[in-house]
Amino acid sequence: MNPRKKPKFLRHGARARKAVGMKWRRPRGRHTKMKIYKKGKGHMPKVGYGAPKNLRGLHPSGFKEVLIQNLNDLNKIDNKKEAGRISHTIGKKKRQMILEKAKELNIKILNP
Repeated sequence: MNPRKKPKFLRHGARARKAVGMKWRRPRGRHTKMKIYKKGKGHMPKVGYGAPKNLRGLHPSGFKEVLIQNLNDLNKIDNKKEAGRISHTIGKKKRQMILEKAKELNIKILNP
């Protein structure tokens, strides 16, 4: 396993039973193999899998996300550290205006 890649944390028995579901739930049974960290029974989340503090909450591109709801929000963005995400409630016409202004200011938009 790649040391920088986290395993997919699956619920105990998720691969065996369709009804269990793929969403993570902590195993709570008394004799559960996963709970006692048996090899081959799946991974459990723990502190060691956490990302460094300075990388937490960043977009995979390395920028911090800032929500843009109007043209004035673009002026508050630092284009070296932050990238904009246009709100889903913005219409087509205003979205085009925001994209043009972002291009002028050299701001990266994550959902053009």
